[in-house]
Amino acid sequence: MWKIFSRDWKNTATNWVALILILGLAVLPSLYAWFNIKASWDPYSQTDQLPVAVVNEDQGAVVRDKDIDVGQELVDNLKDEESFDWQFTDRDEAMDKLEYGDYYAVIVIPETFSEHLGTVVEGNPEKSEVQYYVNEKINAIAPKITEKGATVLVDQITSQFISEVNGTVAELFNDLGLELENDLPDIKRFEEYIFKLEENLPEIYQLISDAYDDSQDASSVINNVQGLIPQAEQAAGEGLSTIDETTAFIDDAEQRLNELSPQVKEDLNAAQQTAEDVNAFLKEARSVDVNVESIGEIRNQINSRTSQSLEEIAAVEELLQQVKEQQQTSQANEENQEDNGEEGNEENTPQPSPQIPEETIDQAIADVQAIEDALTAIQEDSSQIGDRLSEAQENIDQTLSSLEEKSGETADQIDAFLKEYNENIEPQVLAEIDKAQSTLANARSILVDVQSTVPEVERILNSTEGNIAEGQDILEYMMNEYPYVNQKVNEMADRIRDIQGETDINEIIELLKNDPSAEENFFEEPVTLSKNALFPIENYGTGMTPFYTVLSLWVGALLLVSLLSTDPVNLQEYRSYEQYFGKLATFVSIGFLQTLVVTLGNVFLLDIGVAEVVPFVLFGLLISFVFMTLVFTLVSVLGDVGKAGAIVMLVLQIAGSGGTYPVDLLPEFFQTIHPFLPFSYAIDLMREAVGGIVPARVKTDLLFLGIFGGVFLLIGIFLKGPLHNRTRQVKAKSRESGLFH
Repeated sequence: MWKIFSRDWKNTATNWVALILILGLAVLPSLYAWFNIKASWDPYSQTDQLPVAVVNEDQGAVVRDKDIDVGQELVDNLKDEESFDWQFTDRDEAMDKLEYGDYYAVIVIPETFSEHLGTVVEGNPEKSEVQYYVNEKINAIAPKITEKGATVLVDQITSQFISEVNGTVAELFNDLGLELENDLPDIKRFEEYIFKLEENLPEIYQLISDAYDDSQDASSVINNVQGLIPQAEQAAGEGLSTIDETTAFIDDAEQRLNELSPQVKEDLNAAQQTAEDVNAFLKEARSVDVNVESIGEIRNQINSRTSQSLEEIAAVEELLQQVKEQQQTSQANEENQEDNGEEGNEENTPQPSPQIPEETIDQAIADVQAIEDALTAIQEDSSQIGDRLSEAQENIDQTLSSLEEKSGETADQIDAFLKEYNENIEPQVLAEIDKAQSTLANARSILVDVQSTVPEVERILNSTEGNIAEGQDILEYMMNEYPYVNQKVNEMADRIRDIQGETDINEIIELLKNDPSAEENFFEEPVTLSKNALFPIENYGTGMTPFYTVLSLWVGALLLVSLLSTDPVNLQEYRSYEQYFGKLATFVSIGFLQTLVVTLGNVFLLDIGVAEVVPFVLFGLLISFVFMTLVFTLVSVLGDVGKAGAIVMLVLQIAGSGGTYPVDLLPEFFQTIHPFLPFSYAIDLMREAVGGIVPARVKTDLLFLGIFGGVFLLIGIFLKGPLHNRTRQVKAKSRESGLFH
C-alpha cells in the first residue's frame, strides 16, 4: 500500500506534466466554488440594478373638499427610493419593453387609485389595487425579487395609509380628550341636572297638569269675555250718547250763566241801591215832622223799593236753584254711566265730571233767602207806619229807627252776598263748568278709543283662544309623553350611576389625550422586527459557502476519478486491498490539497466571514476524505458504472441536501432521501464552522459522515477483489466500441 502511494507521488514529482496536471486538479475545484460564491455574494443588495417600470395613471380625487393624489405622492417617493431601478413611463412603452425583456416588471397605478382610497370616509369603502405585470421568462429569480418589491411597495402604501388614518383618529381622540377635559365641569353639571331632573319630574308633571287645568279655565274666561264684548260695545255707544247730552246740557248751563250773570249782578246792585235808598229815606224821614200824609208817602216809597229788591233777589234765587238742579241731573247721569261701566269694560269707564260743592250752592241760596226775609220784614214794618200813626207820635220815631236799622242790615247783607257772588260763586261755577267740559271731552275720547279698540281686543281674544288651544295640545302631549320621558330619564340617571361606579372619566380623558405624531408613527409601524441573529452571516455568499465548498469537493473527487487511474501498475504484484488502499491514499492526498486550496481561498482570497477558521479547514479535510472514499470506492469497484453512480449521487445531493432551499420546501421525494445523503451532513458541518459551532450538531454530522466513510471502506475492502475482474471485462468490452478510453 505504501509502495503504491510513494511511487505515485515520486512519478508525479519527476514528471512535470503530471505535476502540472495534479496542481491543476488541486486548484480546479476551488475555482468552481469561488466563482459561484462570488457570483452570489450579495445579489439582493444589487436589486437597484433591476429596471422596473412605474406607470402612474391616477387622476387624483377630492375627499372632503381636499385634493389628494396618492399616485403622484407614490411616484415622488419612489424617485428617492433605490431598491430598484425605477423607470417612470406610460403604459404602452412599459408593456412593450416588458415583453422584450428591457423591464423585469411593470407596476401600474390605476386612475381610480386615490378615489377608491378616499371612499374610506364615505361609509362604502372600496379597495384600491396596484396592477403588477412581470415577465417570468427572463429569469427565475428576478420575478420573485420584483414581486417582493411590489409587495413591499403595497405594504408601504398600506402602512402609510393606516398611519395617516390612525394619525387622524389619534388627533381626533386627542381633541376629544382636551374637549372633554375643558367640558368636564359642564359634564358634572349635566350629571347633576339629570339627577335633579329625575328628582323633580313628579313635580314637573304636577305643574304641567296644573297648567293644563289653568288653560281650560282661561279658555272659559275668554269665552265669557267674548260674550261681553257686544255689551261693552253697546255700553260705549250709550256712554257716548250720555256724554254728548251732558256736554250739551253743561254748554247750555254755561250759556245761561253767562247770560244771567250780568242780570244777577245788576239785580243785586239794584237791590243794594234800593236798600241804601230806603236807609237814606228813613234817615230823612226821621229828620222831618211826620204827618199822616207824609207817612203814607214814606210807606209807599218803602214798599215800592222793597218790592223791586224782592223781585231782583228772587231772580238770583231762581238762578241758583237752576244751577243746583243741573248739577244733580249731571250727577245722576254719571252714576248711570258708572253702572254701565261695571257691566262693561271698567277700565274704559269715563271719570266723573268735577262738581260744585253742594254746600256752597245751598249757602248762597240761604243767603239770598235771608235777604228776601229782611226785605219782606222791611215791607211789613213799613205797612205798620200807617197803622201806628194813630197810636202815638212817639212810636213813629221808634219805628223809623227800626226800619232804618233793618234797612242797613239788609244793605250790608246784599253787599256781602254781591261780594261773595263776584269773588267765589261765579268764578267757581265757571271753573267747574270748564272742568266738566274737559272731563267730558276726555271721557268721550276714551269711549271713542274703546269703540276702536273693541275689534282689536276681539281679535286678540280670538288669537289668544287659538294659542291657548295650541298650548293645551302641547300640554296634553307632554302629559301623554311623561311616562316615556320619566322612564328614559330614570334609565339615564341609573346609567350615569353605573358609569360612575365602573369608570373614572378622568382616566378616559387621560386615555384619549395623546401625541398625534407619536400615534401616527406608531400605527405606521406598530410592530418592529428586532433581529437577533444567533449565528450572524454577513451576506448571501457567505451563507452559500458551505454548499459550494462541499459541492466543489465532490466535483474534485469526480475529476480525479475521471482523469487518474484507480488501479496501480502491475496489478499482479499487489493484493486487492493493497491496490485499494494504495490508490485511495493517493486520491485522498490530492483531495486534501483540493480542500486546503478551497477552504483557505474562501477565508483569505474571498474574505468570507468564517466564525471558526480552523474547524472550517479540518471539517473540509474530513469531508474530502469521506467524499473521496465514496467516489473512489464506486469507481474502483464498479469502474465506469461507479462513475455514473457518483454523478447520479451528485445530482440527487444537489437537489435533496437542502444546500440552497430548506428541506421543508422540497418535494416529498427529496425530503425522504435527505437523511441518506452525505451532502446533508457535510453541508451542515461546514455551516457550523461558518456560523458558529453547536457541539451536539457537530457530533451528529461527524457520526453520520463517519458511517458513510466506514461503509464504503468496507465495500472497497470486501468487493474490490470479487468484482474487479468482472469490472475489467466490462471496461474492456466498452473500449472495443472506440467510444470509451
